[in-house]
Amino acid sequence: MKEVLLQPWPWYVAGPLIGLTVPTLLLIGNKSFGISSSLRHVCAACVPANIPFFKYDWKKEVWNLFFVAGILIGGIISGLFLMNPDPIEVNPNLVNELASYGINDYTELVPIQIFNWANLLSLKGFIMMVIGGFLVGFGTRYAGGCTSGHAIMGLSTLQWPSLVATCCFMAGGFLMANVILPIILSL
Repeated sequence: MKEVLLQPWPWYVAGPLIGLTVPTLLLIGNKSFGISSSLRHVCAACVPANIPFFKYDWKKEVWNLFFVAGILIGGIISGLFLMNPDPIEVNPNLVNELASYGINDYTELVPIQIFNWANLLSLKGFIMMVIGGFLVGFGTRYAGGCTSGHAIMGLSTLQWPSLVATCCFMAGGFLMANVILPIILSL
């Protein structure tokens, strides 16, 4: 059984399993799938401030906090017990391109030459981790949800704003990967 869990699942298995979360959540209690709203629920529960954005009945959404806790616990369990000891497989064309930027260590989940504490203090690291993190958070709030909420839940319930947001996510991803990231990596 462990061998099955260590290997990537094919799209025709993983895709339907992810897709079935939408009707399951709708049938169980008319709940929406999404992760980014969890931070709002945590802040509303933990921060005793008089901020109007956090003044709502967050207890109605406590199921979402359990869902996110399950994702966190599942990630910890898989990181501790189900890690594949083999190096991450990367397309040879991408390996050649990244090697031109000095990135050649694929033993961790993310390239250690980019994502490490020492690099955080460099301009490249600051742009990628701090500014990039801010832009992800800002974009999530501006779009009214994250990629999972819009692309999985929103599209399956035929919401026009989710289609627009998902198209923008894809365009932004292509722009970032093909135009902006090479500029940042060459710093």
